[in-house]
Amino acid sequence: MHGNTNNKVFIIETLSDPACLSCISSLFFILSCSPWRIVDDCGGAFTMGAIGGGVFQSIKGFRNAPAGVGHRLRGSANAVRVRAPQIGGSFAVWGGLFSTIDCGLVRIRGKEDPWNSITSGALTGAILAARSGPLTMMGSAMMGGILLALIEGFGILLTRYTAQQFQNPLPFVDDPSQLPPKDGGQQQGAKGQFQ
Repeated sequence: MHGNTNNKVFIIETLSDPACLSCISSLFFILSCSPWRIVDDCGGAFTMGAIGGGVFQSIKGFRNAPAGVGHRLRGSANAVRVRAPQIGGSFAVWGGLFSTIDCGLVRIRGKEDPWNSITSGALTGAILAARSGPLTMMGSAMMGGILLALIEGFGILLTRYTAQQFQNPLPFVDDPSQLPPKDGGQQQGAKGQFQ
């Protein structure tokens, strides 16, 4: 039991040391870009693509099927079965490549900021369009960079807005006309009444 307490004290002393905090923050950025993060982002992107693609394809399959509720439901289910995994796979490739580039930029630059995400979006768009030629690569890179810049900018604005809501309010300032007189009410006795 005594050894456990010493470990806690050591951890608290280590975390309170300013020189050690920079090491911990550098270690955090290195560990936050582990291969597990890339796999996790890839899986999350697949899930989003499969669910979103499933919803979209179910509507599309329902509308394009022959008349009759039974035919429309089968058309909807068939469209989801065929297309949703493909859309999920496309999202997974995008998410995995984006996360890999983002982690590489964090490792190279040594800091995590919005420029990493914007650059990662642009490079991901360019790499995925590489088979279509340089002009298409440029267009996809611009779209990826602009899209990520909008997302990052919206995130920064949202963070600033919510941070303002939770700031400590200014203390109430007493209205001087409502305060009692400084001499303790003797002024009232001398005049008899308030004017």
